[in-house]
Amino acid sequence: MIADDEPLIRAGIRMILTSDQEIEVVAEAVNGREAVDLARAHAADVVLLDIQMPVLDGLSALPELRRAAPSTRVIVLTTFGERENVLRALEHGGAGFLLKDTAPAELIRAVRAAAAGDAYLSPAATRHVVEQLASGREAARAEEARARLTALSERERQVLELLGEGLSNADAGRRLHMSEATVKTYVSRILAKLGCENRVQAALLARDARL
Repeated sequence: MIADDEPLIRAGIRMILTSDQEIEVVAEAVNGREAVDLARAHAADVVLLDIQMPVLDGLSALPELRRAAPSTRVIVLTTFGERENVLRALEHGGAGFLLKDTAPAELIRAVRAAAAGDAYLSPAATRHVVEQLASGREAARAEEARARLTALSERERQVLELLGEGLSNADAGRRLHMSEATVKTYVSRILAKLGCENRVQAALLARDARL
């Protein structure tokens, strides 16, 4: 089933899909609400679902469609490749995400993959997902680093911040109006409290904590 409010887009997709003798287009919807109703009525193997549609947009229709036809696999098809759209589509049970400039052969591969029970992401969508996962790891590192820094006093945190900037003990002392020997003592305490072997490790921890 194709769900898109633009007749020319639907016609183009139908022409591409029906060029494969094993694919049949059983229904076409012009908005998200109709997509849900037709999915319930036809129980298509795969739905190509546009995001920007009237009455009910594709991302809002997706969870309803999945409830109405649990066995139907949904591929989100859109001109908008923002990371948020990709992630919302996947969170709501989408089996794939394709941009509308996808090559015809890739569109057919995506439909076949979804019908076989596999997920299919365009290269652009895959990049967004990988970036989000990387962002999630960075957030986890930052949270862990900040938790470790709770063991430090306010003065020790100030010294650590300057270590993170790459300052020497002498430069840090001038910035904080402390002697170089006092800064060295603080650095030793910081390393011991944080379990760091050297000032480089401490500086990296300061960076992870985003001091």
